[in-house]
Amino acid sequence: MNEIKQTFMNEKAFIPFITCGDPDLETTAAIVRAAAENGADLIELGIPFSDPTAEGPVIQGANTRALAGGVTTEDVFELVRSLKRDIHVPLVFMTYANVVFAYGAERFISTCAQIGIAGLILPDLPYEEKQEFQPLCSQYGVALISLIAPTSNERIAMIAREAEGFLYIVSSLGVTGTRKEITTDLAAIVKLVRENTDIPCAIGFGISTPEQARKMAEISDGAIVGSAIIKIIEKNGRDSAKAVGDYVRVMKEAVMHTGRGESCCDIES
Repeated sequence: MNEIKQTFMNEKAFIPFITCGDPDLETTAAIVRAAAENGADLIELGIPFSDPTAEGPVIQGANTRALAGGVTTEDVFELVRSLKRDIHVPLVFMTYANVVFAYGAERFISTCAQIGIAGLILPDLPYEEKQEFQPLCSQYGVALISLIAPTSNERIAMIAREAEGFLYIVSSLGVTGTRKEITTDLAAIVKLVRENTDIPCAIGFGISTPEQARKMAEISDGAIVGSAIIKIIEKNGRDSAKAVGDYVRVMKEAVMHTGRGESCCDIES
């Protein structure tokens, strides 16, 4: 069974996003291990890019800090090689098409397969242009994970039917960042997805509190959080691993309690 799909088989998933190299690669490794130890079901690793157009100021700042520290794509590959020696949850990359092109698409995707990356998310890759990478991803067994935005409308069914790994449902219009309230009719989007595929779907963009994560997991297969974690890292720097681990534990607990009416204590994000 596909490694990603298996992640969603038994319970709701919590998926943290971490920008590699912010504040440095050694700290990233400690944070990833802490997230895995505290219940992360799948971890998104961001490869730094100079123009991350889908990101809000928080994750843009993480990209800037990582690049200023000299982190390269090759460095991130080496980080993953090290992590996969003892990390057993699936790891996926989230980056931009230019990063893949600059490295060489086949070289990039074949390296992903060789080091154990289960999937690839490219938020700037339109559905209509996925053939730029789909044949190589299929050849090397790396899931090309699709995003569905609130504006996708009639395209949702089409994207869902061809989905791989899991579907990333974008909760809100605009860029990443924490939000006080998520008003999109996500239940309707998930319903349409369910009618067209049995691939799991998780909701991201704007989620920061346990209550938000619980609500998103009630209508989907899991919750994805990025900006709230990057804020913790920005605040704590090289001492971030424990704080991120504590946050992941609380958020995982929240998604596991969907539909039971429990309230979960909030923590600073």
